[in-house]
Amino acid sequence: MNKPYITLQPSEQVLVTAAAGIYAAYISSGRVQEGTEPDWMKRSIEEAIRIARITDNAVQADKELD
Repeated sequence: MNKPYITLQPSEQVLVTAAAGIYAAYISSGRVQEGTEPDWMKRSIEEAIRIARITDNAVQADKELD
């Protein structure tokens, strides 16, 4: 059996973690119906990206202080 090989950049890893948390919350709340999982995953990813962008605009990271 071939195992998939995925390499994610650190920022992508953070977004996957955030999106997974958002998606898990949707599942726990009963919003994800069978057959709609891809739509909710996509929505979760988009929301994680939106959160990251808002955070980036609101916070100055140490490396941005130069």
